[in-house]
Parts: sequence; C-alpha cells; structure tokens
Amino acid sequence: MKRALLLFILVFTLALSHAQIASGPMLGDISLREAIIWMQTENAQEVAISYRLEGSEDFFSRTPFKKSKLDEAFTLKFQLFDLNWGSRYEYFIELSEGGMYGPYSFKTQDNWRYRTSAPDFTLMTGSCNFINEEAFDRPGKPYGTSPDIFKTMANQKPDLMLWLGDNIYLRSPDFGSAQSIYRRYSHMRRVPEIKEFLSVCPHYAIWDDHDFGPNDSNGSYIHKDWTSKAFELFWANPSFGLPDVDGGITTQFQYSDIDFFLLDNRYFRTDHTVKQKDQSIWGEEQVNWLIEALKFSSAPFKIVATGGQFLSNYAMYENHALYDQERKYLLKRLKEENIRGVIFLSGDRHHTELSKMELGKDNVVYDLTASPLTSTAYDHTSEPNKYRVEGTVVGTQNYACLSFEGPKDARVCIMRVYDREGLLLWEKRIEAW
Repeated sequence: MKRALLLFILVFTLALSHAQIASGPMLGDISLREAIIWMQTENAQEVAISYRLEGSEDFFSRTPFKKSKLDEAFTLKFQLFDLNWGSRYEYFIELSEGGMYGPYSFKTQDNWRYRTSAPDFTLMTGSCNFINEEAFDRPGKPYGTSPDIFKTMANQKPDLMLWLGDNIYLRSPDFGSAQSIYRRYSHMRRVPEIKEFLSVCPHYAIWDDHDFGPNDSNGSYIHKDWTSKAFELFWANPSFGLPDVDGGITTQFQYSDIDFFLLDNRYFRTDHTVKQKDQSIWGEEQVNWLIEALKFSSAPFKIVATGGQFLSNYAMYENHALYDQERKYLLKRLKEENIRGVIFLSGDRHHTELSKMELGKDNVVYDLTASPLTSTAYDHTSEPNKYRVEGTVVGTQNYACLSFEGPKDARVCIMRVYDREGLLLWEKRIEAW
C-alpha cells in the first residue's frame, strides 16, 4: 500500500514539474560501489537524487541538493557512494521547488574477482555525430543525417557506450565564447533520440578536433581551456587528465575484466607541418604513461581509445602515420614489453574499417575505426591501408559493438558493425592470448 501511494505521489509531482530538466539523466562512470549521474536543467535549479535498491521497501536515500549555475551551463553531476556491488538501483530526480522525474535505474558492477568468472558484457562505440542546425550550418546540403540511429542503439541495450570523438561539431559562431561552446553541447543533448539513449547505460567519451576546437586543431588552439571545461561539464568520466600532467582529458577505467585507456589526441598534439625535431599526437608523458599502464594491466583485452586512426599506414588527413616516429615507437615498445591483447578504437574518418598488425608470435594489435554515427559518410575502400582486414570497410552511418565473452582462460572479443537500422554488416571474432 505504501509503495502504491509513493508511486502515485511521484507521478503527480512529475506532472507538475514541467520541463525544468532540459537534458538527461545520463549515466556516467559506474563501478562496484559508486555511480555518477549527469543532468542539465533549463535554468538555475536546486536538484537532488533519491535512490534505493530496486524492489526494496526501504526509505529512499537522498543526496544533498545542488544548485545548477549559468557559468556551468546549468549542468550537474551527482556521485552516489556506498552502493552495493552487483545491484540494481532505482532513482528519481527531485527539484526543491517541487517536481520529480523518474523512475530511472542503473546497476553497479559485479564483485567477481576471486569469486567467479568475469561477467560477459557488450560495449557500443562510434564517432562523428553532426546534429544539423540550419542557422549555424554552412549553406547547402545538410552535413548531418537522421538521429534515428540512437533509437536503434538504445533498443539494443548495451552495457556501456564509448563515444570516440567529434561527439559534437563546433561551428564558426561557436568559437567566440565558452557559453557558445556550452550551447552547442546543449543543442546535441536535447535531441530526443540522444536524450533517451543517454539513460540506457553508462557513457564514457574522448574528444577529437571538432569538440576540441576548429577542424584539424592541435595543441596550439588558444581556447582549449574553454573546450576542456565544456568536455568536463558535459561528460561523466571517472576523471579528466593524468595526475602529474597539466591539462588534457586522459583517463582509465575497468569494466568487468577489460581495461579501457581513454587518450587525449588533441591537447598535446604538435603541428606536423611545422619543422621541429619531435612530432607528437599524444605527447611524451602520455605515451610513457600508456606503456606502463598497459604493461601493468592483466586484462585479456586492453582497449585504447584515441580520436584518429593508429594502425593505418595511409599518411594522409590526420592519421597517426603522419606522426610515424611516435607510432613506430609505441609499436616497438608493445613488442619489447610483450604487451598482448591491445585493441585500438578510433574514429574521425567518416568510414569504418578494421586494421590488423602482427607484432610477433601470437601478438596481434587491432585498430577498429568506427565512424560516422550521423555525419556524412564516405566509402574509402580505394584508400591504401596495408593493414586493413578485407571486407570491413563501411561507407554509411554505423556503430560498432564489442562483446567480451567466455571463461577466464578463453575470453574472446566479438566485433560487430551495424548500420543505422540495426542490420549486421560484418562480424569478427578475436581470441585473447
């Protein structure tokens, strides 16, 4: 009876709340005992989260109220602590002025280590999301396509989503102020299809040139402090930047038994056309951190996310082949340290393909380029790439799913690429060594 009364009250107050929550909720980083929930209000609002174990008759726990602010684009992040692992929680968004949104739910990660096999799960990933806005776009044919792909992705119910950069496209009028940059993010987050998808599973992200700055921008971009703040306000990664390095969005997290390394390919990037001794995309400190972190990892697969293609030997556009010294150095170190199970995830290129390089006996590195989600697509089948896996080029809007399955000593990664209607385009099976 009490539960029925509570639900009645919640539905009633929701009807009174009007559209004060502009975007979200979005699930961010979720670990065994903590979860981050992101949202954006229409204007300055005091908001709290009420939550409890799903199906429980206990009273709801409630976070302290937080007030959203104009200089933070009215975004809020709530970090829920002391949760039970392997448990599903229901939660509601509560406004101090009256009104409640929900119910929503999330599940904490399982505490499997030393107890059982690692849980199987599916990662969804993609890049290049252009949402049309005629007044701000270039004249002519729209560069973006339908956002219906996000309905397809939401219906597939992945365990987590990793956005691979160009998650928004800053336009010329956006570069004049931090508030204009925030507005571009806000415009993307209010798309109904995206709004629904954000609440389905935890979301993680890196950036590329179009959410870092102008097209093909590098570390010289004068307002990277603005775009860095915007990225941190609108995403809910576990952290932003390496502990001993100023700037950047690099982070790392673990889901089940898989380690994820999210790299920053813009903040420290040099201009490859400027004559200098050391050309770099990631910067020396980030490269050294990555090598040590990969060496330390015992994960059967190590997922390295970076905005542009890493393995392709096609030295054009912004591929890592243009920075071949850094590329060769990392590959050399992976071989020397016998680091296995590395899979790069990249975007940027407005086509999808899988690249494969053998470093030695039973040591193979992969690079899955997944692009675009909604931006204009191109068929680059004729583009030379000696490491391309035949039959994997996709020249239309698409997304990728990586399923990690199997017992402890025989984990496999099954890569699948789907078009925007959810039609399977290709599938590859990769075994851990």
